[in-house]
Amino acid sequence: MMAGLTQIEVWMHGRQVGRLGLTPTQPQTCAFEYTTEWLQEGFSISPFELPLVPGLKIAPYHPFEGCFGVFADCLPDGWGQLVLHRYLMQKGINSNNLNLLERLCMVGQNGRGALEFRPDRSISNAPEYLDFERLAAESDTILADDAYTGEHLEELVQRGGSPGGARPKIFIRQDGEEWLVKFRARGDKKSIGKDEYRYSLLAKQCGIEMPETRLMDGKWFATKRFDRKEDGTKIHVVTASGLLQADYTIPCMDYRHIFTLANRLTHSMEDMWKIYRLMCFNVLIGNRDDHARNFAFLYDKGWHFAPAYDILPCGIEGDYHTTSVNDNPLPTRSDVIALATSVGLPEKEAVSIFESIANQVLC
Repeated sequence: MMAGLTQIEVWMHGRQVGRLGLTPTQPQTCAFEYTTEWLQEGFSISPFELPLVPGLKIAPYHPFEGCFGVFADCLPDGWGQLVLHRYLMQKGINSNNLNLLERLCMVGQNGRGALEFRPDRSISNAPEYLDFERLAAESDTILADDAYTGEHLEELVQRGGSPGGARPKIFIRQDGEEWLVKFRARGDKKSIGKDEYRYSLLAKQCGIEMPETRLMDGKWFATKRFDRKEDGTKIHVVTASGLLQADYTIPCMDYRHIFTLANRLTHSMEDMWKIYRLMCFNVLIGNRDDHARNFAFLYDKGWHFAPAYDILPCGIEGDYHTTSVNDNPLPTRSDVIALATSVGLPEKEAVSIFESIANQVLC
């Protein structure tokens, strides 16, 4: 199907960004080089690992098995990886035999953000109409049966793009707008969709920037894609994991790192306060699944902190946060305020915001 790919092209907004290849050494890692045109007129797609300078850059093998973080962000993991694996099995292809370039070409033009990979081997997008109940049932069967390769796998792959996380999810287009819809994972409460919707509304009440959210058919949580403009233009997105080459599968980051990214990339006090509010909210609701891929930055005529996503209580009381606060994985109010002041936020305002959010969350 794609055997032998050793070099592919990276594109954005109809312009070639660069070329991506594999080193001949074992274990193989990615090598990337910007095009001359992009060097003259473009921007760094990942400022710390791929600065906008001429020459070949070689990715470290860890933590993304030889992939640069910005491209690893584009690959499916969790649910997306499972569905793609089953679909390829159905076609007689072992996904474990695909190299990094071949997997990126399976994403093609249908991934998160604005990066596209050529040759494009993605599956064309599904039509706008869909039956949520049918796809939710199909998703549940896939999770329950390790050998199942059902008739609707292709549609799930078409609607999958590169969504991460363990919960089944699909991309849809409705009334000309693009949305991400989540289904239940095995072990989730039946109310998980309603719960996430309720917390999204609470987050907005607490002053946290979030995309528009909906409850589809009264049960499936949906969030409008923030990597798409109203006219369909794609927006470049990189997670904190991708920017810092941070392994999101293990605790490896502190909220201090996210503040530092904002300082380095956006130079915006508004973004610093957005991060602070999100940190307060995650601590107060007990969202302990605050890993490095659950924070992102957008590039749209400059870098900006992305709207919040995946906000839901996770874990039990006493569990560690994946991202620590002031180097404490069991953060207290004092840790939150101490970190805020250490990154230059005024203590009086930080205390006031924390108390305001606490009053809304804990009332």
